[in-house]
Amino acid sequence: MRTPPSLVAYRLLTALASPLSGALLSLRLNRGKEDPMRIDERRGLAGLARPAGRLVWLHGASVGEALSLMPLVERLAGEGRPALVTTGTVTSARLLAKRLPPHALHQFAPLDSPGMMRRFFAHWRPNLGLIAESEIWPNMIVEARRAGVPLAMVNARMSRRSYERWRRAPAFIGALLGEIGVCLAQSAADAQRLASLGAGAVEVVGNLKYDAPPPPADQKELAELAGLVSGRQIWVAASTHAGEEAVAAEAHRRVARVFPDVLTLIAPRHPDRGEAIAAELKALGFACALRSRGERPQRGVEIYICDTLGELGLFYRLAGVVLGGKSFVGEGGQNPIEPAKLGCAILHGPRVGNFVDVYALLDAAGGAAAVGNADQLATTLLTLFDDPGRLRAMGRAAVKAVEAQGGAADRIMAAVARLLPDDQPSAAA
Repeated sequence: MRTPPSLVAYRLLTALASPLSGALLSLRLNRGKEDPMRIDERRGLAGLARPAGRLVWLHGASVGEALSLMPLVERLAGEGRPALVTTGTVTSARLLAKRLPPHALHQFAPLDSPGMMRRFFAHWRPNLGLIAESEIWPNMIVEARRAGVPLAMVNARMSRRSYERWRRAPAFIGALLGEIGVCLAQSAADAQRLASLGAGAVEVVGNLKYDAPPPPADQKELAELAGLVSGRQIWVAASTHAGEEAVAAEAHRRVARVFPDVLTLIAPRHPDRGEAIAAELKALGFACALRSRGERPQRGVEIYICDTLGELGLFYRLAGVVLGGKSFVGEGGQNPIEPAKLGCAILHGPRVGNFVDVYALLDAAGGAAAVGNADQLATTLLTLFDDPGRLRAMGRAAVKAVEAQGGAADRIMAAVARLLPDDQPSAAA
């Protein structure tokens, strides 16, 4: 396929901009968005040796995509195959450090520069690349093709909004999707949009996130916290974004008029916002405690700010009701599958565009419910706290709904096996 002028221009501009990468990375370092000990990985310089044998490379943008890849990583590990997982955020790297099985490694993805991507592929020489969801980086795809790495998009999605944007550059996106061996889509709508944009082999396999294991929890810590909060009504606003903490606090105020001992947990999507959230809520008159300071949800604490990383599994098990964040502000919502797997009743605001199919499934099954504002949130919480049987039934419905959707991981593994060559490369650089 002839390379369109727009892609040629993109590659030229990103190559010319490479000398500016130092300033960009320094700025990100100052904002806490890079790991100072691993900054060279962002330039395509490996921080680890390549393992021997056929190497499968899996790439996801951040936490959500990385977690969706875990069922595939675990299957590869079970077969004794080495896997390299790349992501672009510090948060995802910290989480994967706790979750990756043996035979699996993590590296930060290089910036999308031709030279940096070339260095990455020259060192790692993956035998297969699996790109999660909608991570379409032009130089990554082009340099993978030049290095002879077969590619598949797994858990592939293409939102209507992204589709409309890409339609304005049909030659550009068509050239990139044409390099993908197979696109394994989450839904028929995703498959149709990808095919319309130029993807060749497209299959609908379902959402890989339904196969992800529920998040773990420290059982000793869970028992201790459960003892501290015994007898209290508890709910968690999970993965919140700026503005949603005030919604949760206002709902707490209303619920507390009926259940004075209610405990609200707030787990911000970005834990470094914990101090600011505490200051905001204390100014509104709430008694808060911060987990990052080692504080505990003692009697008298109204809102416990869970500003730590990798502990959502603990808070989901502690609370029977979960409000999904990013559903009142911004766009998209957060993934509700993890709390649903743990039998939580799911509540969410109106903005769930990134997970519209998942929330529609849970809503229809009775495992989730939409709330439009703080008043509706408080009313729903009061209903559930007043009727524990209804709360438990809602949690069971959530479990049943998500378990019925499993199986995408097996279908993906069968499909990508066709792309994995049989030869065994040496581990020499």
